[in-house]
Amino acid sequence: MARPRIAVVIPTLNEEEAIGNVVAAVPREAVDEVIVVDSGSTDRTVEHARAAGARVLSLHERGYGRACRAGAEAAQDCDVIVFLDGDGSDCPELIPQLVTPIAEGHYDFVIGSRARGNRESGSMAAHQLLAGRIIGAALRWLYGVRYTDMCPFRAIRRDVLMSLGMREQTYGWNLEMQMRAARAGLRILEVPVAHRRRAGGESKVSGSLSGTLRASARIVATLLRVAAEPRGHATSPSPPSRRQFR
Repeated sequence: MARPRIAVVIPTLNEEEAIGNVVAAVPREAVDEVIVVDSGSTDRTVEHARAAGARVLSLHERGYGRACRAGAEAAQDCDVIVFLDGDGSDCPELIPQLVTPIAEGHYDFVIGSRARGNRESGSMAAHQLLAGRIIGAALRWLYGVRYTDMCPFRAIRRDVLMSLGMREQTYGWNLEMQMRAARAGLRILEVPVAHRRRAGGESKVSGSLSGTLRASARIVATLLRVAAEPRGHATSPSPPSRRQFR
């Protein structure tokens, strides 16, 4: 059985210190394309990503969700999309652990959990872990699906992603995907993943009080917006067949 075609999508903004090593660490025997979606970096992120072998898309507007969406749309010939951050905190060598359950036809959406995995000291603040647990409890109450994290390191079938009706353009993208996946009845698996301190630069979320507040506001707004939507608002994906990867 031939494996599905895999694309890795990496949204970036001023990650020149890490992006080359992140792209180089992607296991090429398991991945068909690496797409770096840059939201207007003012450093050498784009140059380093290209030098490492990535295809680069440059956006004129910023927005984490906007970049993720653009990367998924660009990967038209791929079956599975893997998302990860470009700051070196995620571990590209773990991509097969996220993709294999989908490739074998058992799951549609696999999300990494930093909360359940091995975390390098200082890689996550206590409030990040707490937020993941609180949001997870809310989603379990809403949809009966257990999440412990909103980790950006995740894999999903491209066809179902494109049918979920994703709208969020900024930091609520990850949460919206988890909510819509749960509501659509996707087969969801959460797996522990290792997490490291960022390799350089400053986090756009936790690196400043203003960034933390902006991201928190968007996440809360996304939670309320999606939870308030009628259950039939988004198109539910059809059940997958293992034959699509043969």
